Amino acid sequence: MTIEGATFVITGGARGIGAETGRLAASRGAQVVLSDVLAAEGEAVASEIKAAGGKAHFVETDLTDDAAVQALMQKAADRFGGIDVLHNNAGIHEAMITPDYMFDDMSVDTFDRVLAVNLRAPFVCAKAALPFLKESSRAPSIINAGSTASFAAYPAGLAYGTSKGGISQLTRNLALALAPYGIRANCYCPATVDTPMVDGVSSATSAGDSSRRSMQMATHLVNRIGVPGDIAELVCYLASDEASFVNGAVWLIDGGALAWRGTADQLT
Repeated sequence: MTIEGATFVITGGARGIGAETGRLAASRGAQVVLSDVLAAEGEAVASEIKAAGGKAHFVETDLTDDAAVQALMQKAADRFGGIDVLHNNAGIHEAMITPDYMFDDMSVDTFDRVLAVNLRAPFVCAKAALPFLKESSRAPSIINAGSTASFAAYPAGLAYGTSKGGISQLTRNLALALAPYGIRANCYCPATVDTPMVDGVSSATSAGDSSRRSMQMATHLVNRIGVPGDIAELVCYLASDEASFVNGAVWLIDGGALAWRGTADQLT
């Protein structure tokens, strides 16, 4: 896929899908700027990419701080000469920040915090990156992190699901708003992917390890949990010249989880 020479800004780049997208994009000749609040882990990923011969830089960023987001985009452009791809990957779930994650007990502050990171921040990032994306000599794009929760409700995920439903519509509206500038906007929607975030949420909301794994795979028609590389491949495709006719897409990558309404025990 043709992403060589493109500059990516990847939020939530210290772990999971963000880190793996950075590794894959750099291995294919892209320049990657990783951002996260997890400074030590983000620096380690950037160092790993550079040790493998890639081009990477890390910028510690709190995405709920608008000035910090503006600074991130400026630093990325200063470092590599512009921005071609914004990957809005960072996200949180209410169970990561409080034991009171069920609707009856959830505070307004918790709800606001999840939407601030998962929905407001991608909007702010898009605004901050826009001047640089407009100047891109490539086919620039914004790629947002959705979820199967963009389509369906899940227990113990009211704030998260609301934010991901919003991301799908933000993506469509960005595609419309940015079409005059030749900037595409797309969204990927995974089911369960083996990341530290998923492990943390699963630990907080379910019983033992075997129970968690069974629940995570219960609706997958592909008999495994996703891995970050699965999603990184799609992100790099959506950023590539080969995806130039893909715009405003809300793309399921869910192992068949939403293709039906059942559980794996019904397949045997």
